[in-house]
Amino acid sequence: MKILHVVADCNPAMGGISEGVLRLGEAYRALGHEQHLLTLDRPGDPWVIAHPSPIAAMGSGGIGDRVYPRRAIAWLQANASQYDGIIVDGLWNAATLTARLALPGSASAYAVFPHGMLDPWFRQLQPVKERVKRLAFRANEGPLLRAARAVLFTSEQERVLARESWPGWRGITEKVVGFGAGEPPQSFHVSGAKSGPMPGIMEGQPYLLFMSRIHPKKGLDILLQAYAASRAAHTHRLVIAGPGDPAYIDRLVQQARCLGIADRIHWPGMVTGETKWQLLRDCAALTLVSHQENFGVVVAEACACGTPVIVSDQVNIHADIAAASAGLVCSPDPRSATAALDRFARSSEGERAAMAKNARQLYEDRYAMTSVARRVLEIFQ
Repeated sequence: MKILHVVADCNPAMGGISEGVLRLGEAYRALGHEQHLLTLDRPGDPWVIAHPSPIAAMGSGGIGDRVYPRRAIAWLQANASQYDGIIVDGLWNAATLTARLALPGSASAYAVFPHGMLDPWFRQLQPVKERVKRLAFRANEGPLLRAARAVLFTSEQERVLARESWPGWRGITEKVVGFGAGEPPQSFHVSGAKSGPMPGIMEGQPYLLFMSRIHPKKGLDILLQAYAASRAAHTHRLVIAGPGDPAYIDRLVQQARCLGIADRIHWPGMVTGETKWQLLRDCAALTLVSHQENFGVVVAEACACGTPVIVSDQVNIHADIAAASAGLVCSPDPRSATAALDRFARSSEGERAAMAKNARQLYEDRYAMTSVARRVLEIFQ
């Protein structure tokens, strides 16, 4: 089969959606299928050139692309029939408008993958913007969702939140397909002995890891408070890896100074490739105490590496983590997060080894991307 993903961009620095589309492409190919992309990137963008899937990059870099992406709309109207199935990734952007103007009413089979963008948390954070979204839902997102063969969700919790939060949901076909991560590189041995902290990272000491986009919703201010409050219980350093707004990162660095923990934190920026996988495998635990997280691809990646995870109960797959005993779950507040870090620090080597084993098993059972790809492909078969 030949599957087209319609997505705003494929820039890896933008986080979850672009990473998920990339890994789904790997899974399609492993199963003997093809992935193509339609994006609003510019043809010369380096991430377009480096991407393993063919990309129709229809952006010009101008503001017009974000208002009415004329070239992308014309391309999709002319080429949609060439594909066995089309996935629209994400909502509330010009790529969604492109899909709504080209796909409903056509003969093309398509599905929509909201990737958490219907979560009510955003309404609480940005009430004015949310009122605009309500109007847009009636004119754009709603008609797109209702005409789709299915709206795809990464978890049952995401599905329930979407249904309960948006009026006019009747007539929408829902399907929970899960989500996940690709296997670590073949040259990377998950079961091998930990090689220890990378040179220049943690000076030979064990470390906890945050690896994601550095954004206020990720709860990093809470993580810093919890880390400072629990430091008497452990010798772990803290690595905070990922891209983010420099001004926001500066505020976090200043917070770390005020808490007296600046010398125990390393900020390597965005990491990719084998460096990313080594950090995930060799850390004592991955931490993600987000205020809202539709899935958390990095959590699945940590599980793929056999690494325990410490997540908030606002990460939509937290119930999986708890049920599998693959890590610890807390609330996104300093007291609860402190208790989780303290409990992990005081756990025995045997308890951590059991969590690591359970994390890998959870990945194999639920988060292997080939399994997700099969569930997606079934929609078009």
